[in-house]
Amino acid sequence: MRTPVKLLSTPLLVALAVGSAATAHATPPRSVSASVLSKQTVDGKDYIVSDITIEPGGSTGWHTHEGLIYGIVKTGVLTHYGSDCKQDGAFGPGTPITDPTGADHVHIGRNEGKAPLVLEVTYVDPAGAPTSDSTPSPGCNFD
Repeated sequence: MRTPVKLLSTPLLVALAVGSAATAHATPPRSVSASVLSKQTVDGKDYIVSDITIEPGGSTGWHTHEGLIYGIVKTGVLTHYGSDCKQDGAFGPGTPITDPTGADHVHIGRNEGKAPLVLEVTYVDPAGAPTSDSTPSPGCNFD
């Protein structure tokens, strides 16, 4: 997730060549729980409000968003990385966050702290679309 200030992102590099073809696997969330607070469909769009908790050491897994996402950090610190494996933000309590949409904006959110990270997030997606799409790791030394 990102702050409203535009942050740089690079496209996911998916080509792996080490002498033979390799199959890339999606990276699922780790130590994450979510509860849907509200869901409405209006004019072909789903509006979903969720509380998301990421335990210490947990992560969202590498993913993208087809729709818009807006949120706020309630407790803890969200550490955000782009597909270039570089940290592009650390967001504490009260910080508004958003992420760009599209398959070329691969990212991961991590809780590198010692306390649970809690986010309240609003997703605006095409009706029936997932709130995020898991992607393979871009090859960083963490997931």
